[in-house]
Amino acid sequence: MISVVFPTYNEAGNVKELHRLNKETLDKIGEPYEIIVVDNGSEDGTLDILKSLSPIKIIVFPKNFGQTLALDAGLKAAKGDIVVIMDGDMQNDPRDIPKLLAKMKEGYDVVSGWRKDRHDSLGRKIHSRLANWLTRTISGLPLHDHACALKAYRRKFLEGMNLFGVQHVFLAVSLFFRGAKVTEVEVTHHERKSGMSKHHFTAGVKAIADLLVVRFLHPNTRPMVFFSVLGLLAWGIAGVATAWSVVLAVFFGQPPLPIMATMFAIVGFLMFMLGLLAELLWRIYFETERAHPYFIKEIIER
Repeated sequence: MISVVFPTYNEAGNVKELHRLNKETLDKIGEPYEIIVVDNGSEDGTLDILKSLSPIKIIVFPKNFGQTLALDAGLKAAKGDIVVIMDGDMQNDPRDIPKLLAKMKEGYDVVSGWRKDRHDSLGRKIHSRLANWLTRTISGLPLHDHACALKAYRRKFLEGMNLFGVQHVFLAVSLFFRGAKVTEVEVTHHERKSGMSKHHFTAGVKAIADLLVVRFLHPNTRPMVFFSVLGLLAWGIAGVATAWSVVLAVFFGQPPLPIMATMFAIVGFLMFMLGLLAELLWRIYFETERAHPYFIKEIIER
């Protein structure tokens, strides 16, 4: 069975056509399937349009909990052996699904889309290149386009996964750390024709933070070693800066500005570490309580 999952938030101009293309494509494949849509508290009539479609399973959020939590709810509801996810803005093309499934038949557990010919602004393309380079460097997974929403997963690798923050972007990385065999295929990328983009700069900053959390959760990462290396590096910088401040104060009569700079650098480093620890404790709470930071208002099946 194939499960197709996509979240929506104020996508009234896109969901009907997106559902039609998914249904048309999945009917041609000839295997049992389900289409799961998580409505993220839409306020433009998206939910009413979804209720008019069939076949469909609609998971309704009372408010916008974010794309990652919407995908978490959708993935947990999926029953298929293979789960395909995509965006709800019609920039991904459902007609690429057979291409992903064909690649999975070669023995892969995760197949990620690669938007080689992107229809985005120059600024977003530059941001994407930098983000992909950083993700490849930190994770060791050499995909060209980590942020492409169109991906296919074997559901057995998703078992026990809980998504937080903007971690859906790095789900392939998390599964790669679990031992999944990951690859990519070129897919079509359309220009957005209806609705407003939900992407913004702060989302990119959050993504970098979540990438570091995902990397820290790698099974082979030892917390003591991780923190010790960074701590020693900070102490080394502080020692050099202090020595240089003494030289400037004694021989040149300069105020100890390097000491202040070092102090703020160390404070910034400590704030980052506290944030990381708080993030891990927050996740541990939800994992141990078997709770989710979102509420499902209703589930509709047609």
